[in-house]
Amino acid sequence: MDAKPKRRTAVENGDGGEDLVLATLIGNGEDLGPIVRHAFEMGRPESLFHQLKSVVRKKEVEIEELCKSHYEEFILAVDELRGVLVDAEELKSELASENFRLQEVGSALLVKLEELLESYWIKKNVTEAIKTSKICIQVLELCVKSNNHMLESQFYPALKTVDLIERTYLQNIPVKALKTAIGKTIPVIKSHIEKKVTSQFNEWLVQVRSSAKDIGQTAIGHTLSARQRDEEMLEHQRKAEEQNISGLGDFVYTLDVEENDEDSVVKFDLTPLFRVYHIHDCLGIQEQFREYYYKNRLLQLNSDLQISTTQPFVESYQTYLAQIAGYFIVEDRVLRTAGDLLSANHVETMWEVAVAKMTSVLEEQFSHMDSATHLLLVKDYVTLLGETFRQYGYEVGQILEVVDRSRDKYHELLLGECHEQIVNTLGSDTYEQMVMRKDADYENNVLSFHLQTSDIMPAFPYYAPFSSMVPDTCRIVRSFIKGSVDYLSYGVHTNFYDIVRKYLDKLLIDVLNEVMLSTIHGGAVGVSQAMQIAANISVLERACDFFLRHAAQLCGIPIRSVERPQASLTAKVVLKTSRDAAYLALLNLVNTKLDEFMNITENINWTSEETPQNGNDYINEAVIYLDTILSTAQQILPLDALHKVGSGALEHISNSIVGAFLSDSVRRFNANAVLSLNNDLKIIEDFADERFHSTGLSEIYKEGSFRGCLLEARQLINLLSSSQPENFMNPVIRQKNYDALDYKNVASICDKFKDSHDGIFGSLSTRNTKQSARKKSMDMLKKRLKDFN
Repeated sequence: MDAKPKRRTAVENGDGGEDLVLATLIGNGEDLGPIVRHAFEMGRPESLFHQLKSVVRKKEVEIEELCKSHYEEFILAVDELRGVLVDAEELKSELASENFRLQEVGSALLVKLEELLESYWIKKNVTEAIKTSKICIQVLELCVKSNNHMLESQFYPALKTVDLIERTYLQNIPVKALKTAIGKTIPVIKSHIEKKVTSQFNEWLVQVRSSAKDIGQTAIGHTLSARQRDEEMLEHQRKAEEQNISGLGDFVYTLDVEENDEDSVVKFDLTPLFRVYHIHDCLGIQEQFREYYYKNRLLQLNSDLQISTTQPFVESYQTYLAQIAGYFIVEDRVLRTAGDLLSANHVETMWEVAVAKMTSVLEEQFSHMDSATHLLLVKDYVTLLGETFRQYGYEVGQILEVVDRSRDKYHELLLGECHEQIVNTLGSDTYEQMVMRKDADYENNVLSFHLQTSDIMPAFPYYAPFSSMVPDTCRIVRSFIKGSVDYLSYGVHTNFYDIVRKYLDKLLIDVLNEVMLSTIHGGAVGVSQAMQIAANISVLERACDFFLRHAAQLCGIPIRSVERPQASLTAKVVLKTSRDAAYLALLNLVNTKLDEFMNITENINWTSEETPQNGNDYINEAVIYLDTILSTAQQILPLDALHKVGSGALEHISNSIVGAFLSDSVRRFNANAVLSLNNDLKIIEDFADERFHSTGLSEIYKEGSFRGCLLEARQLINLLSSSQPENFMNPVIRQKNYDALDYKNVASICDKFKDSHDGIFGSLSTRNTKQSARKKSMDMLKKRLKDFN
């Protein structure tokens, strides 16, 4: 049994290598399918069958040999197998018995198992039912929560709850009916929320539009307060500089920084807008809401830009402009805080629309205004509006240019108002020297306009050299400068001093100067009025420097820059010319009045037989009148003007004397008439010398005096009184003694000179020899003058 059969290693009966390979494969239990398939594919199945048969034969031989070598063991194994068979039968019987008993026991257990399985399935169904119920309860609780939010108008929490139901629970709801109902309700809820928040937004649109005016007025009010603080600081600084320059003290400048509290910020609530936009964002329709917002706000803007037809613009401009300001303040806040709700391009488009409309409205309204005050009020508010807009980043150049283009219209209206005021001022003036009885009057009427000629405070009562129209006119001019600066301030130009100066010149030249010239040449003023007007013009000429400094001060220009001679006003030169015209008009009036006194042809007896001893009455009246005129002129006119008036009047007297000799009404005169005029002329000459020295003119005019104005009359009287009048034809003597006389006039006058029979010089008439010589000399002069002519 223990012997092992030997494996054959030799190839028997012609077995080939292929049989050995096939036998090895079969012995190893490998699959012969590929070999069989290959044999059939190659068309050689017979060879395979032969090989298989050979392998079978070999195996049979091996089995036989194995059986022969193990025969005894085989028999023993069979015997043992039979014994095992008997044991197997016994075991089978025992198993059958045990199986029967097991079946009896298992039947009861099987019943229990079925009951257990049934309970398991019930439990499973109950568990599923509980789970389903829990899901439904959670969904229904969320639905109730959403409904409560809806009832309380808390749309965002309601929408978030609906979104939670839709994302997390809707697809997992096990109850189809409930799932269908909720699926249909969710779009309805979203649509309802959209309508509700859109309605809230529409209410906000109405509310924010009604609040825009207050928002704009508040912002403009803050701008006005800031402007006033700046102006007060600049005014304080200017006063400090003036006092410092005057040497009144040292000043330290401090900058007061005023902290802005919460009340200084323009407040308005955008929370409703943010909430509505966020809900639309949650609904996924934010682009739709952006378009809706822009469209409705643009409609509101177009409505706000329409001016009221039931109210004048000067009464409604503040409301109109404040409404627009509030609108764009809101839009600026929305742009900066509401994310992508509003784009910068949209704001720019709305701003362009607003600027185009506002400029059109302002230009039209400015063109229709007939009051400088109204124009200034609107302009001030427009510039405040511009400053407010600029704080929020808006470009306001076009709006301010409208104001700048209207400056000529404003100044025309302002000049018209000033013209009316100046006409009324001159019309109500008494043309008498102002009397000031206390310091306040002097401060208000003299020092305020730098009209003083001395830094010493005068004694009161003080008689000013000007009438009330001067300070009144200065106030009008000062008000004009203030109005001009107010209009040009905060506009396009930052340095507008030259513009103010141009309009100031226009006021002084085209208005003030023209009104005064019209008054002078109107024929309704007398000598005293003309003299006072001339004095007033002289004072106003000096006041031009004050006007210029005041304009520079208001414009923020250093005073030293306007104190140069080339920087003075053109009006100063024009007023100087007008002053000379006033002096001429005054002199004409004085001369006209002198003509009333000095009617020499009627007051003189040209052929008197008596020798006069004193002057005539008319010359005394003329002297009294001249004394009154020069005394008054000395008080109110500058010395050069006084010199012009005195010289002109005395020269007129001289011309009157010469003219009397040349008058056609005087056909003949004698030596007594010459003596009479000589006495009159001496009185005038004495008066002229006295006034020339008493008025202080002698200290200024070192060469020449008032007496020189009477030179022609004096030389004529001297010639007619001369014992040798023919010396007039001697060039040397004529140049020395008679250079002011004209040949023709002397010839005409000498022709009228006739001696009386009693003699030429009355008491000297007995001196016939001298008279005869003088007569011969006069005749010789007449002859030589005729020959000369």
